Amino acid sequence: MSDTFATHLLSVTTGRTETVTDLTEDCAQFLARSAPGRDGLLNIFVPHATAGIAILETGAGSDDDLLAALQDLLPADDRWRHRHGSPGHGRDHVLPALVPPHATLPVIGGRLELGTWQSVCLVDTNTSNTNRSVRLSFLGQ
Repeated sequence: MSDTFATHLLSVTTGRTETVTDLTEDCAQFLARSAPGRDGLLNIFVPHATAGIAILETGAGSDDDLLAALQDLLPADDRWRHRHGSPGHGRDHVLPALVPPHATLPVIGGRLELGTWQSVCLVDTNTSNTNRSVRLSFLGQ
């Protein structure tokens, strides 16, 4: 692997409830190891059909508000054509169209360029899959 590209796979346990998991510190640790003092881009990708990556404020209720909004937009009922798994599981497969499975963010001087209240979060409404992988990839100089 060249000096311009580094990648790492995180394992995240999300549990049996819908969740927003803050990955910001994991991203910072990866960049400290892989991109000290460098500029480039960090891509965060969740290779699952039922989870997404969001940039939002956490800890002040926004994470719970996001889950509530997703429950309103994507109710866990029998309206979904995708019917395997637990009741309402089809909604989980629609989630990545609203909360994409990736984000690409600037890295300046080896640090993630986020706004004051922004965090990198894994959004997971699929309570049947409690183990997720998240790929962090840095591309830069």
